[in-house]
Amino acid sequence: MDKLIITAALVGAELTREQMPHLPVSPTEIAEAAAAAREAGASIVHLHVRDAKGMPTQDVAVFREVITQIKKRTDVICQISTGGAVGTPIELRAEPLSLRPEMATLTTGTVNFGDDVFMNEPSAIEFLASRMKKEGVKPEIECFDAGHMANALRLVKKGLVDEPLYFDFVMGVPGGIPGTVPDLMHCVASLPAGAQWQVAGIGRAELQLAAVAIVLGGNVRVGFEDNIYYSRGVLADSNAQLVERVARISRELGREVATPDEARKLIGLA
Repeated sequence: MDKLIITAALVGAELTREQMPHLPVSPTEIAEAAAAAREAGASIVHLHVRDAKGMPTQDVAVFREVITQIKKRTDVICQISTGGAVGTPIELRAEPLSLRPEMATLTTGTVNFGDDVFMNEPSAIEFLASRMKKEGVKPEIECFDAGHMANALRLVKKGLVDEPLYFDFVMGVPGGIPGTVPDLMHCVASLPAGAQWQVAGIGRAELQLAAVAIVLGGNVRVGFEDNIYYSRGVLADSNAQLVERVARISRELGREVATPDEARKLIGLA
């Protein structure tokens, strides 16, 4: 079994400081959180960024500053979000791809997102996929529903995405895939041959699904974007604390954790 790849989703687009006092917001804070997550066992950081007022933004200059500061501190893989916040126009969502990060998320379908709708029309999906291919960016296929896997395979047939695919099952968002073990097993059983995958359990689904993914040979995403609690009613101290727990569990189960360079080889970035 390959070593475990841990992704740290540090910030997100919806979370506020009122909800999580330890949320990193400024470029320096995000870079420091990335370095701490790397030391705890993360090999990828999934990046949303905030403007000077703490609001979510797809501003290329802010992404550039964050990535520059991260690279000064650590060797972690930087994966940008092209999701933005719910309602962000597709053109703005695509702008940070001009920085040519190693990876970026590619959500392959529309989903109800709590009381909102995260729109990803076929034309928008193809637009993002084309930009990623042009810029040489490895897409992480972000699936909020099982049918989003089939949409990704249509992109392969159209020559917009190259195999092997790397899937991220985001599970537990109200309106998307429920955060249950049977639902994860269904997603894994539906994977195309040769695909790699990880799970991002939302809220209380995070830890249980992470443990199952470790045993099944998948990878894991944790962090404040997905879950702010370390245990029931107890806020986590940091993103690194959530990463460290998954790394510890994985090692106790006999599966070592990948470094960023090892992850690059496993994913095909190196």
